[in-house]
Amino acid sequence: MGIALEDFEKGQVITGDPITVTRDELIGFAREFDPQPFHLDEEAAKETFVGTLIGSGWQTACFGMRLLHRDAFRGCTSMGSPGIDELRWLRPVLPGDTLRARIVVEDTRVSASKPDRGLVRFTLALNNHGDHRVMRQGFTVMFARRDTAPSAPRSVAPAPASEPFPEGDDAVLLPFLGEAEIGAVRDLGRHRFEPDAIMAFAKAYDPQDFHTDPEAAEKTHFGGLCASGWHTAAIWMKRLHATWARDIALTARSGPVPQLGPSPGFKDMRWLRPVYAGDTLRYATKLVGARASFSRPGWGIASHHNTAVNQRGEPVFEFTGSVFWQWSA
Repeated sequence: MGIALEDFEKGQVITGDPITVTRDELIGFAREFDPQPFHLDEEAAKETFVGTLIGSGWQTACFGMRLLHRDAFRGCTSMGSPGIDELRWLRPVLPGDTLRARIVVEDTRVSASKPDRGLVRFTLALNNHGDHRVMRQGFTVMFARRDTAPSAPRSVAPAPASEPFPEGDDAVLLPFLGEAEIGAVRDLGRHRFEPDAIMAFAKAYDPQDFHTDPEAAEKTHFGGLCASGWHTAAIWMKRLHATWARDIALTARSGPVPQLGPSPGFKDMRWLRPVYAGDTLRYATKLVGARASFSRPGWGIASHHNTAVNQRGEPVFEFTGSVFWQWSA
């Protein structure tokens, strides 16, 4: 066994060497998952809420996962995470920034229902080279207990074969936030998680056996290759932009298009079921709140609840997020 519940104790502080992020790395991630102008191009970014090229917050979270795996997991494999209680993006990550993680063990406990494992509650802070905090999150991870017989791997049924499905052609008008309907739900379409994509993402950000090696994954409690939770989240962002691109195009034909800004963070992210290779998720977002921004006149902050279900209609993913959204024309 590589890493176990007993390797952590309340109050433990874990640190490691920094990593440096490059412009190409930031833009490459944004092109795939978060293609907003302020993540893609310096000149286009000047005309946005942000004003300069910055990295996607979702990639910052993935950098945190990379450092968590290296420094706290020591390159070994955990038993996965049920979710993130809260994550805050406090300062943009810029090309050339150096990021260092400080990981604190807040609590440990043995599972009441599964005696072969326990849970560790962490906080993780990322600081840049100026020692400014760029991200903070609180979350829980499951670990096997040492000298305890493991439970048998799950029996995983192969995902049904499916034909490629085209991008949707539906579109709705994208309102300014001050006019938006609270409770409105937007279907974001489907995404099939292919094995190669699962492994490529995990090797970059979350290199645990059940994400990177199909044979090793079969021997874990998951019983098969499954996607990183951060991959599931990044695809939500990808689907949001693909859908909103159609909405923005429709809106532009009849009037001004509201700008969107960055997100200050999210809460209550839950990975409810594994997303196995071949699974197809359908994502949706629901506007649950809106308020005018006191610090940014003309802008507001939208609260949105987001979900994904698999091809069997089972809930697999949810969280409540926030985003800056232009309040009025």
